[in-house]
Amino acid sequence: MQWSPEDIKVIIPIGGEATRMRPLTVETSKATVRLLNRPLLEFPILELAKQGVKEFIFGVKGYVNYKSLFDTFKEGIGFSARYRIKPRVHFKYQPRVDSVGNADSVRINMDYYRIDDITLVIQGDNLIKLDLKKLVDYHLSKGAIMTIVLKKWHDVREFGVADLGEDMKIRKFVEKPKEGEAPSNLINTGVYVLSPKIRDIFASDEVSAMREEGKMDFGKDIIPCLIQKGYPVYGYVTDSLWFDVGTPERYLEAMRVLLESLDEHEMGGKRIDQSKRIFVQGTSPDSIRRRNVIAMKYRKGRMKIEGSVLIGRHCQIGNNVYLENSTIDNFSILRNNVRVVRSSIMDRAFIGEGVVIENSVIARHVEIRGGARIIGSVIGDDVVIDADTEIVNSKIYPHKVINANSKIHDTVLT
Repeated sequence: MQWSPEDIKVIIPIGGEATRMRPLTVETSKATVRLLNRPLLEFPILELAKQGVKEFIFGVKGYVNYKSLFDTFKEGIGFSARYRIKPRVHFKYQPRVDSVGNADSVRINMDYYRIDDITLVIQGDNLIKLDLKKLVDYHLSKGAIMTIVLKKWHDVREFGVADLGEDMKIRKFVEKPKEGEAPSNLINTGVYVLSPKIRDIFASDEVSAMREEGKMDFGKDIIPCLIQKGYPVYGYVTDSLWFDVGTPERYLEAMRVLLESLDEHEMGGKRIDQSKRIFVQGTSPDSIRRRNVIAMKYRKGRMKIEGSVLIGRHCQIGNNVYLENSTIDNFSILRNNVRVVRSSIMDRAFIGEGVVIENSVIARHVEIRGGARIIGSVIGDDVVIDADTEIVNSKIYPHKVINANSKIHDTVLT
C-alpha cells in the first residue's frame, strides 16, 4: 500500500484530570504544562509535523483541557509560522461529546471526522521521538489492525506490559501488573498505529456493550479484547527517547534528559559558551539585548552556570547567581545571590535575593521573596512565598500566600 505522511491522522486523547501532576495541573491541562520553556505537547507534535504530518485532532474532554489546548494551539497557524512549516498543519478538536476512555475518544473523532486513513494515536503527556515511515511501513507489512509501540523499561508496574511471539504478534497484554505478573519488560508507550478497519470493531455490538459499561480504555479494555478475539495486534520495539511525564518527579527527569540530549537547534536558543550546554533564547532586538547582558555577566564571572541550562527570552538575572541543570522561562527575574539547582522555573516568576531552589518545579507567575528555601517541592501558579520561608518536600496549590518565616515540610496545601 502506498501512503504519505499527509494521509496520516494523529489523534491525541486528552481527557484526564492529571491528579498526579497537581498542583501544576489544577488550572492547566497536563499537555500544556511548560517544559523547556514551551508546552509539553509541542515536542511530539513538532516531531511528527517535521516528518510531514498535517492533521492533528485533540481528543479533549472537560473545560480545563479544552481551554488550555485551544488557547495554546488554536487552529495551528501560529505553530506553523513559528516553526516555518509549509503547507501549515491543522489542529482540530473533539466535538462536545463526553468520552468514557481514551479509546472512546479515538472512536468519536474517527467517526466525526470520517477518518478512513491510517490513524496514529499519541498521548498528551508523553515525549517520544519516532521514525514515522519505519513505524507505518512495519504496521502495513504485518497486516495489523493495531501496532503498539513498545519500549524496554526498568520498572513496569505502572504501565501495560506486552508478551511477544517470535513474529512480534502480541500474545498477552497485562495492564499495570502486580509483582511477578509482568510477562516481559516491554511496556506500552501509548503510541498506536490503527488500521481504518478498527472503526468496524468500534461499531460492533461487543464494543458498544463495553462502552455502555464505561470500559473503553485502550490498555485496560480494548487491547486485551482485540488480542483475545484473535485480531492481529503487533508490537514495535523502539529504543528512541520516550518519557511518560506523569508526575513532577518524571517531569524533572525528562527536563534533565532533554537538556543534556536535544540537538542545539531543538533547544530554541543561542549557545553562550561553546564548551557547555548553556542556551539563552530570543530573536527580537529587545530579547537579544537581554541575552547579551546575561552572556556578558557569565563571561565576567558575575554569575556561574554548571551543567545544562536553558534561559528564556527577556530574563533578568542578578549578580552572583548560580544555575545548574535547570530551565528559567521567559520574562523571569532572578535577583542577586539566587541559587537554582536541578529545577524548572516557569515564565514570569520573580525570585528574590538569596533564594535557594533545588529539585523543585516553580510554576507560572510565582513570587518568592528574599531568603526563602524551596527544596524538593512543587509550587503552583501565582503563589506568593514571603521572605525567609522554608518549603521542603511539599506541594503548594495555585494562588496561595505563604507568610514570612513559615516552615512547611511534607505538606500539601490545597
